[in-house]
Amino acid sequence: MQNEMPERDRLLSLVADYCLLNGVATLTLRSLSDAVGTNNRMLLYYFGSKEEMIAEALTEAKARFPGVERAFETLADRELGLVDRLQSARRSIAAPDNVEYLRLFFEVFGLAVREPERYAHFIDGGRSWPRRIARILRAEGVPTAEARSMARELVALWRGMQFDLLANGNRKAVEEMHDDAAERFAGRVALCVGVPAHV
Repeated sequence: MQNEMPERDRLLSLVADYCLLNGVATLTLRSLSDAVGTNNRMLLYYFGSKEEMIAEALTEAKARFPGVERAFETLADRELGLVDRLQSARRSIAAPDNVEYLRLFFEVFGLAVREPERYAHFIDGGRSWPRRIARILRAEGVPTAEARSMARELVALWRGMQFDLLANGNRKAVEEMHDDAAERFAGRVALCVGVPAHV
């Protein structure tokens, strides 16, 4: 007889479903518990607080959109030129299939900026992108300080373009803008490491 999914995992999956569909800005424990078929007390028992539950739900939701994680794998693949990797990574993040997750990401990001103490889990998780990209740039030969600065710049570029895409829906314009930026970024990496940009 097959084991049933543990109750906490089952609830987390349902909470992630709810957040992706409805967002979190107006989420209350009452509305959520009604939607997932439990009560406030059980949600707090399993997740501790609403903010911790949202942070876990975002992680659960992210796992359903592997294109986001694939971007980092692509960026680290040194078999390809850096411009190609940058373009492919951005396409993985901004793929139409990821729009549902990106909407939720930016909604929670906005809440976390306004109330960093309440959404500390999310803020801490959001810092992983620059660290991961900095490691990739260091592997390219970029000095540590420059790698950190350029990684933050690239994350800001990608997030800005994701936000623009969600707000305006003009995918072609965003792609063209990124292609130009990728060429310039790769050129700066080349200057740091002293090799041709497309090698």
